[in-house]
Amino acid sequence: MEISVDDLSGSEIADFLEQHVQEMRDITPLESKHALDLDGLRSPEVTFWSARDGGALVGCGAVKRIGAGHGEIKSMRTDPACKRRGIASQLLGHIISEARRMGFTRLSLETGSTEFFVPARELYKKFEFEYCAPFADYKEDPNSAFMTRLI
Repeated sequence: MEISVDDLSGSEIADFLEQHVQEMRDITPLESKHALDLDGLRSPEVTFWSARDGGALVGCGAVKRIGAGHGEIKSMRTDPACKRRGIASQLLGHIISEARRMGFTRLSLETGSTEFFVPARELYKKFEFEYCAPFADYKEDPNSAFMTRLI
């Protein structure tokens, strides 16, 4: 699998992310949806990676600078047809390594609190993320789980 920085200019990644945003809209109340759209991911404080296997887009993820040394993981997604192949683990490991190299000392994230998001929360726990209070501009939300870890 090849993981590389993506400038988000291609239609394939735009479609992949649109599917992500649509899926989040379908399962999460609008007031609890925090997935960034394409313009939000193109902001200067975001670094975005695509994961490809044999040239096929199989996953993505990003880190957004939210403070001095503090980053937020955004837009983690694996192609539903490719789940359970270790793609998310490889991608998250890469993002953590790159975030450390970029000078971050803490990574945090918001994910869903419902049953649908159990695999995501288990992945983050495997990588030593712990539950925490809302960070940055987030507020308490019964549909959200907040996690963080030092890197």
